[in-house]
Amino acid sequence: MQKRLIKKTGDELSSLGFGAMRLPLKNGKIDRVKSTELIYHAIDEGVNFIDTAYLYGDSEKFLGEILQGEYKNKVKLCTKLPAINIKKYEDMEKILDEQLKRLQRDSIDYYLIHSIDLKSINRLLKKDLIKFLNKAKSEGKIKHVGFSYHGSKEEFEIVVDGYDWDVVMVQYNYFDENVQASVEGIEYAAAKGMGIFVMEPLKGGILAGKMPEDAEKIFKDANPNKSNAEWAFQWVLNNRNVTCVLSGMNSLNQLDENLKIAKNTLPMSMTFEELEVVEKVKRVMRNSLKINCSTCGYCMPCPRGVNIPECMKIYNEKYLFNHKGLMNPAFMDYCQYLSGIMGKASNAGNCNGCGKCLRKCPQNLDIISELKKVKKEFEFPGFKYLMLFIKNIGFPVYRYLLKIINH
Repeated sequence: MQKRLIKKTGDELSSLGFGAMRLPLKNGKIDRVKSTELIYHAIDEGVNFIDTAYLYGDSEKFLGEILQGEYKNKVKLCTKLPAINIKKYEDMEKILDEQLKRLQRDSIDYYLIHSIDLKSINRLLKKDLIKFLNKAKSEGKIKHVGFSYHGSKEEFEIVVDGYDWDVVMVQYNYFDENVQASVEGIEYAAAKGMGIFVMEPLKGGILAGKMPEDAEKIFKDANPNKSNAEWAFQWVLNNRNVTCVLSGMNSLNQLDENLKIAKNTLPMSMTFEELEVVEKVKRVMRNSLKINCSTCGYCMPCPRGVNIPECMKIYNEKYLFNHKGLMNPAFMDYCQYLSGIMGKASNAGNCNGCGKCLRKCPQNLDIISELKKVKKEFEFPGFKYLMLFIKNIGFPVYRYLLKIINH
């Protein structure tokens, strides 16, 4: 596995890191068997960096339980302090101690302030964040510190200069090259010797799955043996300032593909012609994508039960793949997964505009307005009552229609 050096810490980290936010689930909980198999396989193949967070459900506790014995010292662990949960100084110390207990470690290798912008970091500074970080470092509870950034590129350098940070985690992919920190911000942080961890390299899977026909043709004409995910990962790893690309892998096939890409992609290895291919695809995608959502899930949970990321994902897919007709695949997915016929309703029409999701969105989307678009697109008059009818009386008819459509 290719390793990349962080100048400020001296650590050499694998260019591919394991993101433990989206581990495989079983009955709503982490599938321990599949998740353990994935993580051990990744480590055996050279991955030495795993990222989690206080807010990632049982992820910390699970990692603490399985990263024992021979696997304990083979990886650097990264977790995050939830900025949104901090009301007073004591909260920071309490949460850190809880995380150490969950992870079954005396010290955390990389400790990040989770999901911040200039406003939120200023709020934490007033709660004595610097005192907390310095104290935790002096006590050996954390080794290196950083932050995951979700603000504007205009404010990024201000946050970087606000403390002697070791690392930063940013969203970066070929579609979102200039959002949040931006490529210039990455260069600025790297010039200070900071490690650069990249999240959302595949934009929530959008850049790895099926694409508009025009985009698919551009990639296949350039290299018929190269997957969409490979193009996206190579583009990120091509940046010499990137230390580690995080991926939430939940299948062995996906993991093996990413391992192969990471092992074979060196910084500055893409040709000018390959970079131009990616630029052409990006232009096609921008003309098709309606909502710039990465499906990160930070907006969740919704008090009204709306599955915000899935609503936007299905809406985007309708236009990305030019789905038409009443019984098109996007509409059928919306009915099947969000309408309530297979569980609790989580469709866009349940939004009451409370706005609690707005300040959580790292893309600064006007989620309320976007959900209104989704509702208008998929929810015709009487939609709710028709879905109730299908759920209670006509579900076999619905499944029959699905079978016809899918075959």
